[in-house]
Amino acid sequence: MKLQTIAKLISEVDPLARHYDNPHDGTDYTVWREYERLGAARDDRHGYGWKFQIDRYTKQEFDETVNQLEIMLAKTPGIAYAYLVDYEQETGYIHHIFDCEGV
Repeated sequence: MKLQTIAKLISEVDPLARHYDNPHDGTDYTVWREYERLGAARDDRHGYGWKFQIDRYTKQEFDETVNQLEIMLAKTPGIAYAYLVDYEQETGYIHHIFDCEGV
C-alpha cells in the first residue's frame, strides 16, 4: 500500500486530517503517520506496505469520525488494525489510536 493511498483513505473520512502533525486549537483533530516499511510477497511478486498509525483526538464521547475511521479500515482490503483508546486527563481529549498495517 502506498502512502498516497493511505492519505486518500483517511482524507475521505476526515478531509482535515493531517500527516504527522496538526495545529490543535482546542477542536477535535486527526493526524496520521507511517512508521515502518513492510515487505510483502504476493502472487510471486514482491510488493511493499506500511505500518501506520491514525490518531483521533476528540472531546466527544461518541465521535462519529472515530466510527467512520473504523468502518473504513474494516472494509479496506489489505489493512489490518488494532484499536486502542486513551483518555488524556490533562487536556480532556479522548485519544483514539488505530495501529495499522497496509499491504
